[in-house]
Amino acid sequence: MENERKHYRPSWDDYFMAIVKIIASRGTCDRLYAGSVLVKDNRIIATGYNGSPPGLPHCDDIGHLLEEGHCVRTIHGEHNSLLQAARLSSTSTEGSTMYTKYSPCIHCAKYVIACGIKRVVIGKVYRNPSAVDMLKEAGVQIDLYQENPEWQEELLKIFSEEIPVRVNNGEVKTEVKNS
Repeated sequence: MENERKHYRPSWDDYFMAIVKIIASRGTCDRLYAGSVLVKDNRIIATGYNGSPPGLPHCDDIGHLLEEGHCVRTIHGEHNSLLQAARLSSTSTEGSTMYTKYSPCIHCAKYVIACGIKRVVIGKVYRNPSAVDMLKEAGVQIDLYQENPEWQEELLKIFSEEIPVRVNNGEVKTEVKNS
């Protein structure tokens, strides 16, 4: 199979940070497309992105609701992942890891601490570094994610190639004809 390329297996941090970027794309406030993945024992227990509470209008639909220069219409991605865990998961957040596209705001940092998150992996420190300091002071391990060029190249390949289909004889095809 000469056309098959070598598979690159990402680290856990590479894997979950890629998922964070996809989740952030669901955001509904164009001021910042942020996302979060909550992980325990290398299993996703919840996800979140910046968006309005369920059933309420989104910034993208009716505009921003600003207070002191901040949009308060949306719930932040970090907060949304914690709320999703509370509503839908039977797994405790105690001892889990949170992956975020951007560093949490000061309010989300308080929620992270209160929920017993042990580690936060941050894609980029955004606006207020004192929130990161607060997390550290509370004993939360903070890791600034370093993008892996090999993994970034692999992601480009993954999202640009057609999905191959194997047929009974082992032959790889990218197109399936309906019979």
